Amino acid sequence: MSDFPSFVTGIGFLLASYLVGSIPFAVVVSKLMRLDDPRNYGSGNPGATNVLRTGNKLAAALTLLGDLFKGWLMVILALRFGPGLGLDAGWIAGCAVAVFLGHLYPLFLGFKGGKGVATAMGVLLALHPLLALAALVTWLLVAYFTRYSSLAALLAAACAPIYYLLGAGIAWPADGRIGTAIGIISLMLIYRHKANISRLLQGTEGKIGGKKKNAGQQAGTAGKQQTRHR
Repeated sequence: MSDFPSFVTGIGFLLASYLVGSIPFAVVVSKLMRLDDPRNYGSGNPGATNVLRTGNKLAAALTLLGDLFKGWLMVILALRFGPGLGLDAGWIAGCAVAVFLGHLYPLFLGFKGGKGVATAMGVLLALHPLLALAALVTWLLVAYFTRYSSLAALLAAACAPIYYLLGAGIAWPADGRIGTAIGIISLMLIYRHKANISRLLQGTEGKIGGKKKNAGQQAGTAGKQQTRHR
Protein backbone atom coordinates (compact mmCIF):
# COMPACT_ATOMS: atom_id res chain seq x y z
CA MET A 1 0.00 0.00 0.00
CA SER A 2 2.99 2.29 0.37
CA ASP A 3 3.08 2.68 -3.42
CA PHE A 4 -0.61 3.57 -3.69
CA PRO A 5 -0.15 7.37 -3.31
CA SER A 6 2.51 7.30 -6.04
CA PHE A 7 0.18 5.27 -8.26
CA VAL A 8 -2.64 7.78 -7.81
CA THR A 9 -0.23 10.65 -8.49
CA GLY A 10 1.00 8.89 -11.61
CA ILE A 11 -2.53 8.41 -12.92
CA GLY A 12 -3.18 12.09 -12.24
CA PHE A 13 -0.11 13.05 -14.26
CA LEU A 14 -1.21 10.82 -17.14
CA LEU A 15 -4.72 12.28 -17.20
CA ALA A 16 -3.40 15.84 -16.99
CA SER A 17 -0.96 15.12 -19.82
CA TYR A 18 -3.73 13.76 -22.03
CA LEU A 19 -6.05 16.69 -21.32
CA VAL A 20 -3.36 19.29 -21.99
CA GLY A 21 -2.43 17.42 -25.15
CA SER A 22 -6.09 17.63 -26.19
CA ILE A 23 -6.03 21.44 -26.34
CA PRO A 24 -6.54 22.14 -30.08
CA PHE A 25 -4.37 25.19 -30.60
CA ALA A 26 -5.04 25.23 -34.35
CA VAL A 27 -8.76 25.63 -33.72
CA VAL A 28 -8.35 28.00 -30.77
CA VAL A 29 -5.91 30.30 -32.58
CA SER A 30 -8.01 30.29 -35.75
CA LYS A 31 -11.13 31.22 -33.80
CA LEU A 32 -9.35 34.00 -31.88
CA MET A 33 -7.93 35.42 -35.12
CA ARG A 34 -11.28 35.04 -36.92
CA LEU A 35 -10.01 32.53 -39.43
CA ASP A 36 -11.88 29.57 -40.83
CA ASP A 37 -11.78 26.35 -38.85
CA PRO A 38 -8.72 24.42 -40.13
CA ARG A 39 -10.81 21.26 -40.27
CA ASN A 40 -12.79 22.82 -43.13
CA TYR A 41 -10.01 23.37 -45.67
CA GLY A 42 -6.76 21.97 -47.02
CA SER A 43 -5.97 18.61 -45.48
CA GLY A 44 -8.60 19.11 -42.79
CA ASN A 45 -5.86 18.58 -40.23
CA PRO A 46 -5.96 20.83 -37.13
CA GLY A 47 -2.26 21.62 -37.22
CA ALA A 48 0.17 24.42 -38.01
CA THR A 49 0.92 23.32 -41.58
CA ASN A 50 -2.75 23.43 -42.51
CA VAL A 51 -3.31 26.77 -40.74
CA LEU A 52 -0.46 28.16 -42.84
CA ARG A 53 -2.58 27.50 -45.93
CA THR A 54 -4.72 30.48 -44.92
CA GLY A 55 -1.69 32.66 -45.64
CA ASN A 56 -1.68 33.88 -42.03
CA LYS A 57 1.87 33.13 -40.91
CA LEU A 58 1.29 34.50 -37.41
CA ALA A 59 -1.61 32.12 -36.83
CA ALA A 60 0.46 29.20 -38.09
CA ALA A 61 3.40 30.20 -35.87
CA LEU A 62 1.18 30.51 -32.79
CA THR A 63 -0.35 27.12 -33.52
CA LEU A 64 3.09 25.57 -33.91
CA LEU A 65 4.33 27.09 -30.66
CA GLY A 66 1.20 26.07 -28.78
CA ASP A 67 1.38 22.47 -29.93
CA LEU A 68 5.10 22.31 -29.19
CA PHE A 69 4.66 23.96 -25.79
CA LYS A 70 2.06 21.51 -24.51
CA GLY A 71 4.31 18.55 -25.32
CA TRP A 72 7.26 20.22 -23.65
CA LEU A 73 5.31 21.40 -20.60
CA MET A 74 3.87 18.10 -19.46
CA VAL A 75 7.12 16.18 -19.83
CA ILE A 76 9.09 18.93 -18.07
CA LEU A 77 6.60 18.92 -15.19
CA ALA A 78 6.89 15.15 -14.91
CA LEU A 79 10.68 15.31 -15.00
CA ARG A 80 10.86 18.16 -12.49
CA PHE A 81 8.30 17.08 -9.93
CA GLY A 82 7.68 13.40 -10.65
CA PRO A 83 10.70 11.91 -8.84
CA GLY A 84 9.89 13.84 -5.65
CA LEU A 85 6.37 12.42 -5.79
CA GLY A 86 7.55 8.86 -6.21
CA LEU A 87 7.25 8.65 -10.00
CA ASP A 88 9.98 6.81 -11.87
CA ALA A 89 11.00 7.00 -15.54
CA GLY A 90 8.14 4.71 -16.51
CA TRP A 91 5.58 7.30 -15.44
CA ILE A 92 7.53 10.07 -17.18
CA ALA A 93 7.57 8.00 -20.36
CA GLY A 94 3.83 7.49 -19.93
CA CYS A 95 3.27 11.25 -19.69
CA ALA A 96 5.20 11.73 -22.94
CA VAL A 97 2.96 9.24 -24.72
CA ALA A 98 -0.21 10.58 -23.06
CA VAL A 99 0.30 14.20 -24.12
CA PHE A 100 1.03 13.02 -27.66
CA LEU A 101 -2.09 10.85 -27.69
CA GLY A 102 -4.06 13.85 -26.48
CA HIS A 103 -3.02 15.77 -29.58
CA LEU A 104 -3.78 12.88 -31.92
CA TYR A 105 -7.09 11.95 -30.31
CA PRO A 106 -8.26 15.07 -28.42
CA LEU A 107 -11.22 14.86 -26.09
CA PHE A 108 -12.31 18.36 -27.13
CA LEU A 109 -12.53 17.57 -30.87
CA GLY A 110 -14.31 14.25 -30.75
CA PHE A 111 -11.00 12.36 -30.75
CA LYS A 112 -10.08 13.66 -34.21
CA GLY A 113 -6.83 15.59 -33.88
CA GLY A 114 -3.64 16.49 -35.66
CA LYS A 115 -0.64 14.47 -36.75
CA GLY A 116 1.55 15.40 -33.81
CA VAL A 117 4.76 16.70 -35.36
CA ALA A 118 5.07 19.83 -33.21
CA THR A 119 3.90 18.07 -30.04
CA ALA A 120 6.41 15.27 -30.60
CA MET A 121 9.13 17.88 -31.02
CA GLY A 122 8.07 19.45 -27.72
CA VAL A 123 8.36 16.07 -26.00
CA LEU A 124 11.87 15.57 -27.41
CA LEU A 125 12.84 19.09 -26.37
CA ALA A 126 11.82 18.35 -22.79
CA LEU A 127 13.68 15.04 -22.74
CA HIS A 128 16.88 16.64 -24.05
CA PRO A 129 17.43 19.74 -26.25
CA LEU A 130 20.13 17.98 -28.30
CA LEU A 131 17.71 15.18 -29.16
CA ALA A 132 15.16 17.71 -30.37
CA LEU A 133 17.86 19.56 -32.31
CA ALA A 134 18.90 16.37 -34.11
CA ALA A 135 15.29 15.68 -35.13
CA LEU A 136 14.79 19.31 -36.19
CA VAL A 137 17.92 19.33 -38.35
CA THR A 138 16.70 16.13 -40.01
CA TRP A 139 13.34 17.76 -40.73
CA LEU A 140 14.94 20.93 -42.10
CA LEU A 141 17.36 19.10 -44.38
CA VAL A 142 14.71 16.80 -45.84
CA ALA A 143 12.21 19.64 -46.23
CA TYR A 144 14.82 21.87 -47.90
CA PHE A 145 15.94 19.31 -50.46
CA THR A 146 12.59 17.66 -51.20
CA ARG A 147 10.04 20.40 -50.37
CA TYR A 148 7.85 17.72 -48.79
CA SER A 149 6.84 18.61 -45.24
CA SER A 150 5.29 15.19 -44.70
CA LEU A 151 8.40 13.31 -45.85
CA ALA A 152 10.53 15.48 -43.57
CA ALA A 153 8.27 14.64 -40.62
CA LEU A 154 8.32 10.93 -41.44
CA LEU A 155 12.10 10.72 -41.64
CA ALA A 156 12.60 12.85 -38.53
CA ALA A 157 10.20 10.57 -36.65
CA ALA A 158 11.94 7.44 -37.91
CA CYS A 159 15.34 8.82 -36.91
CA ALA A 160 14.37 10.06 -33.42
CA PRO A 161 14.56 6.62 -31.69
CA ILE A 162 17.85 5.95 -33.47
CA TYR A 163 19.27 9.25 -32.28
CA TYR A 164 18.17 8.41 -28.74
CA LEU A 165 19.94 5.05 -28.85
CA LEU A 166 23.10 6.55 -30.33
CA GLY A 167 23.29 9.26 -27.65
CA ALA A 168 22.10 7.15 -24.71
CA GLY A 169 24.67 7.14 -21.95
CA ILE A 170 26.72 9.75 -23.79
CA ALA A 171 24.65 12.86 -24.47
CA TRP A 172 21.76 11.91 -22.15
CA PRO A 173 21.00 9.21 -19.55
CA ALA A 174 20.03 5.84 -21.01
CA ASP A 175 16.62 4.45 -20.02
CA GLY A 176 14.76 1.78 -21.95
CA ARG A 177 11.37 3.12 -20.85
CA ILE A 178 12.08 6.57 -22.28
CA GLY A 179 13.46 5.00 -25.45
CA THR A 180 10.33 2.88 -25.77
CA ALA A 181 8.11 5.96 -25.38
CA ILE A 182 10.03 7.73 -28.16
CA GLY A 183 9.62 4.66 -30.35
CA ILE A 184 5.87 4.52 -29.69
CA ILE A 185 5.47 8.22 -30.46
CA SER A 186 7.45 7.80 -33.69
CA LEU A 187 5.32 4.85 -34.82
CA MET A 188 2.08 6.68 -34.04
CA LEU A 189 3.27 9.76 -35.91
CA ILE A 190 4.16 7.66 -38.94
CA TYR A 191 0.78 5.92 -38.75
CA ARG A 192 -1.02 9.28 -38.70
CA HIS A 193 0.78 10.14 -41.94
CA LYS A 194 -0.50 7.05 -43.78
CA ALA A 195 -2.49 9.16 -46.25
CA ASN A 196 0.60 11.28 -46.91
CA ILE A 197 2.66 8.13 -47.48
CA SER A 198 0.12 6.97 -50.06
CA ARG A 199 0.27 10.32 -51.87
CA LEU A 200 4.06 10.35 -51.75
CA LEU A 201 4.13 6.93 -53.41
CA GLN A 202 1.63 8.11 -56.03
CA GLY A 203 3.52 11.35 -56.64
CA THR A 204 0.50 13.48 -55.71
CA GLU A 205 1.66 14.85 -52.34
CA GLY A 206 1.67 18.64 -52.16
CA LYS A 207 4.98 20.40 -51.69
CA ILE A 208 5.84 23.24 -49.33
CA GLY A 209 4.66 26.48 -50.89
CA GLY A 210 2.25 24.69 -53.20
CA LYS A 211 -1.51 25.10 -53.17
CA LYS A 212 -3.72 22.33 -51.85
CA LYS A 213 -7.37 21.71 -52.58
CA ASN A 214 -9.84 21.66 -49.74
CA ALA A 215 -11.37 18.43 -48.52
CA GLY A 216 -14.48 18.84 -50.65
CA GLN A 217 -12.52 19.52 -53.82
CA GLN A 218 -10.30 16.52 -53.16
CA ALA A 219 -13.32 14.28 -52.75
CA GLY A 220 -14.80 15.62 -55.98
CA THR A 221 -11.59 15.05 -57.88
CA ALA A 222 -11.31 11.52 -56.54
CA GLY A 223 -14.89 10.83 -57.61
CA LYS A 224 -14.21 12.05 -61.16
CA GLN A 225 -11.11 9.89 -61.39
CA GLN A 226 -13.07 6.83 -60.27
CA THR A 227 -15.76 7.58 -62.84
CA ARG A 228 -13.18 7.79 -65.64
CA HIS A 229 -11.75 4.42 -64.63
CA ARG A 230 -15.13 2.66 -64.75
